[in-house]
Amino acid sequence: MNLLQARKRYIPMTETMFFILDALREERHGYGIMQYVARLTNDRITLGAGTIYSSISKLEKDGLIVQTKEENRQKKYLITEEGKTILEEEVHRILELAVVAKSILKD
Repeated sequence: MNLLQARKRYIPMTETMFFILDALREERHGYGIMQYVARLTNDRITLGAGTIYSSISKLEKDGLIVQTKEENRQKKYLITEEGKTILEEEVHRILELAVVAKSILKD
C-alpha cells in the first residue's frame, strides 16, 4: 500500500490503531501491546486478543508494521517507516483538534 492509500485508510484512525502503532515504536508481541496500552491509558482501554491480532494482521498487510521475529510461538512486530509517517500525521491532526477543543473550553 502506498502512502496516499494509507492516509485515506488510516487518517483519521481509531484509538486502537493509534495505540498499537504507538506501542510498536518498540519491538513487542501481541500480549506486550495489550499490557502497554492498558498501562498507558490507566486501563481505560483494554484490548482483547481478537482485536489485537486482527489489527496486527491489517497493519502488517498494509505495510505499516512488520514482523521482526518469532520466539516460542510469540511473534514480535515493529512499526515501519510508512507506519511512523502515518502515526506522526495522525498526531498532528489530533493536536489541531486539541487547539480547537481548548478554545471551546475557554468560551
